[in-house]
Amino acid sequence: MRGGWSRISGMMERAQRAEDGLAAYALRAQDSRGRRFPEEEHPYRSPFQRDRDRIIHSRAFRRLEYKTQVFVNHEGDHYRTRLTHTIEVAQITRTIARALGLNVDLAETLALSHDLGHPPFGHAGEDTLNELMAGHGGFEHNLQTLRLVEKLERRYADFPGLNLTYEVREGIVKHSEKYKGYLNRPDMQEYELELPGPLEAQLIDLADEIAYNHHDLDDGLESRLLGLGELRAGVPLFGEIFSQVEQLYPRAEVKLAFNEALRRLINRLVTDLIEHSLQTLDRHGIRSAEEVRRYPEPLISFSAQVAEQNSELKAFLKQHLYRHDQILRMLEKCRKILEALFQAYSRNPGLLSPYFQRQIQVEEKERVICDYIAGMTDRYAMDEYSRLFPS
Repeated sequence: MRGGWSRISGMMERAQRAEDGLAAYALRAQDSRGRRFPEEEHPYRSPFQRDRDRIIHSRAFRRLEYKTQVFVNHEGDHYRTRLTHTIEVAQITRTIARALGLNVDLAETLALSHDLGHPPFGHAGEDTLNELMAGHGGFEHNLQTLRLVEKLERRYADFPGLNLTYEVREGIVKHSEKYKGYLNRPDMQEYELELPGPLEAQLIDLADEIAYNHHDLDDGLESRLLGLGELRAGVPLFGEIFSQVEQLYPRAEVKLAFNEALRRLINRLVTDLIEHSLQTLDRHGIRSAEEVRRYPEPLISFSAQVAEQNSELKAFLKQHLYRHDQILRMLEKCRKILEALFQAYSRNPGLLSPYFQRQIQVEEKERVICDYIAGMTDRYAMDEYSRLFPS
């Protein structure tokens, strides 16, 4: 018994040392509400570190490599995929969390998991599945991520899913403001939807925005769907930064000047988010993770000026890139693929893989088909379409 207590005590001491540098309002692993299925703790990794590793080793995470961010995977080798986007979000998240004194392990875990539930073909795929699932509970990628980590991932003999901690599952549910629409769902009540999530969860949505605003500008220019002139004129913040770069590097080639401006843009957004959030936390006297949960509004935010500039950037991308006729044509083809697959599986469930055929015996057919399609990569969906409809 003495040896067993010594081992447990040593584990606790190591975990405590790892979190000694956290701010008072950070969420500590020792305060976790635990897992749905109890497990023995690991001697060298905190619960949130284990959750991070489980996500990285999941099949859903690996499939992100071949899922659309903006450009379908076969459009080019250098465009962001859902996986590289996720890595960029995690990078930004670690910087912000460390600067704010938050639990970096928890924040990174939430960043790495935030898009696991995205279907093929990006937001067009999500909209299509939501329409196809009308009358059957709809489709929303945050809830699909929760479904993946709770049930669909099959890696462990002792439990379904990944058995993640409550805090990670809560952060998945509260990734965006959409979670307020879940208030009347009985299956969501354990996540206290009337309360905001911990700071580690609150920062993910904005880190996500910073990442995709930055890399969508980069990919847009690379694809030549965006022009440098219209970008400078349409996004005042970028125009201001690019002018500064021109003065500093008058002989730099255009692409290098653009890269330098993007680097400074992302630094401006991240710095403002950190500094304004620290000011907000100090102004409201937030001193514990529990006070964060009880505060009625998010405590992580841009300053008013930068929030407006960020909104201008998002509006520019929506109008000039996401609604570009070449993007819309591509996404319309993707929509047709998913509609055809869904209808084919509905008519003949025997086309599904054996595991999903068995699931139809215990779950609604439409939800099982939705799970199957949502898990597809872009290329698998296109290949499956070609196999079923060779003409």
